[in-house]
Amino acid sequence: MNYTSTLKWLIPLIFILTLVAVLAGLWPDEGTPYPLTTFRGEKVTINARGLYYWDTVSSVAQMQANDLVTLVLGLPLLVTSFWLTLRGSLRGRLLLAGTLGFVLYTYITMVFGAQYNALFLVYVALFSLSLFAFVLVMMTFDLGSLPAHFSEKLPRGWIAGLLFFAAAFLSLAWLGRVAATFVPGVAPALENTTSMFIQAMDLGIIVPVCLLGGILLLRRKPWGYLLASVGLTKFLTLGVAVSLMGLNMARVGVPVSPVELFIFPAMTLAGVVMFGLLLRNIRE
Repeated sequence: MNYTSTLKWLIPLIFILTLVAVLAGLWPDEGTPYPLTTFRGEKVTINARGLYYWDTVSSVAQMQANDLVTLVLGLPLLVTSFWLTLRGSLRGRLLLAGTLGFVLYTYITMVFGAQYNALFLVYVALFSLSLFAFVLVMMTFDLGSLPAHFSEKLPRGWIAGLLFFAAAFLSLAWLGRVAATFVPGVAPALENTTSMFIQAMDLGIIVPVCLLGGILLLRRKPWGYLLASVGLTKFLTLGVAVSLMGLNMARVGVPVSPVELFIFPAMTLAGVVMFGLLLRNIRE
């Protein structure tokens, strides 16, 4: 079915609201961060300035890094992929689905993870609009004919390997953080949030999608090609964002694991290479 008419008003609205959200998040403001001990006994530093006034310095470093990547990479990708989609390009639709996945992931985290601020309803709108737009785009793919659009030269093994590695790394990193809370008297690293919402999304959605996409791609199943294509597009944007988050956290003095500072950029670089090979091996 053709959902172009619906997407023609959904995508511009997503673009405008996302632009408002990222510019508001990056807008500079005066203030003096101050220390705070949470009710769980965790010592954090509150940002105390700008839109993210009540968030911690660590959280703000991550959110503003994501805002910057969304502004300079996510929004241009959204416009370009939608323009290509309107021209009937399969590459465009795959790019659009992946970019909408990135927007959806971002504003789920903002709705449930950011401290309440003046743009809460904007985050809710972006969560809702990007969810329905993502579902509509995914419904446009003809799974039966999709594998025929990919060249036999597509490095399925390398792409699947990257997806498996991402799933393994996220599982070990996040399960390790959860396991640390099992020690009596240790305060969980929640900063000033209520739970590990990022870890919940990654372990509950991203890891299974990576594993399923990699397995089905190796077996040449239609869903494997689709999940791998959308996943690589999402990782292109999210990987750059996470890499920049680590650097920005280090810049403001927040302790960052050297492993994370190395692994995420390396995964992002591998994702860029695989993403390029994927696009090169698509037959329109």
